[in-house]
Amino acid sequence: MNAPAPISTLYLSAPAMAELIGRKGVGHCIAAIAACIHEDFLRWPQFEKSARVANHSPDGVIELMPISDATTYTFKYVNGHPRNTRLGLPTVMAFGVLADVATGVPQLLSELTYTTALRTAAMSAVAARALARPDSRVMAIVGNGAQSEFQALAFQHLLGITTLRLFDTDPAATAKLVANLDGTGLQWTACTSVAEAVRGADIVTTLTADKARATIVTPAMVEPGMHLNAVGGDSPGKTELHADLLRQASVFVEYAPQTRVEGDIQQLPADFGVTELWQVLAGHQPGRTHAAQVTVFDSVGFALEDFSALRYMRDAAIELGLGERMALIPALADPKNLFGALHQPAATASQRVTGPGAVA
Repeated sequence: MNAPAPISTLYLSAPAMAELIGRKGVGHCIAAIAACIHEDFLRWPQFEKSARVANHSPDGVIELMPISDATTYTFKYVNGHPRNTRLGLPTVMAFGVLADVATGVPQLLSELTYTTALRTAAMSAVAARALARPDSRVMAIVGNGAQSEFQALAFQHLLGITTLRLFDTDPAATAKLVANLDGTGLQWTACTSVAEAVRGADIVTTLTADKARATIVTPAMVEPGMHLNAVGGDSPGKTELHADLLRQASVFVEYAPQTRVEGDIQQLPADFGVTELWQVLAGHQPGRTHAAQVTVFDSVGFALEDFSALRYMRDAAIELGLGERMALIPALADPKNLFGALHQPAATASQRVTGPGAVA
């Protein structure tokens, strides 16, 4: 009997993803993912959605983020451990799967640490295009850690931001950000406090990592017409914005059932009024209605954004011939005889899939 052909899954390792992003360019990847997110948010009712499943510990959280439409299923495994840098580990690490709904076959297994950084920045830009003043040119970034460069480039490329006002409690983080942005054309000012950084900004992006109920930005700091992009408050017990600021602003979210538990609006009653961003993008609800309006995007990260990012990365990897083909699922001569496959000849059982669809 001929050996069954292995089921081929494309694997994108962290080095392969770094090569993909390097060849495409960070700005290009962010813009392309933003386009996919916008397209998928317009299809919002077509997705089977749920809040992510989170396992919390004193030091952080590990989460699973599933979503699917009629043809494609994706999930992401992601952690958030603010103290990891003391161990030489990233604060956020992730991987994910894209699978065929009709058969359940995993078509892509991918790193998502780089990709999550790109998609988070892309999501912020998609929201800001709908909510910030079109003439916004100055952005404050409070928290200059691993996500800050991606946000800066997203807002430069997709919204025309030219000037950054930077603050972090660790001056080394700001120095790192400035060094990484050298040559991008962005102007910057290193500030000594949150209040100084926020002063005069059109857009305020908060990217703090501490798992704590914090009030990084208070009502007194907010100026008419500001858009606040609150990214760091993304789990129960973790906030960045003063509750009164939220009460005075127009607040927009990704998926309300998840954001009410994890976002800055966890501080407020369950009936506090918010608008899901997909409704704005689809034209069902207004976004910014006047120049003096203060808007808040209470971003916690939602599975649909990873769905969008995974489908872009899959297509880009295939286009560039990147990644490895792997036999993640056993090849069965008889699909009803899994046990019997254990006794196949070693050469058959260990068949390895290499290259784009080739079998070795």
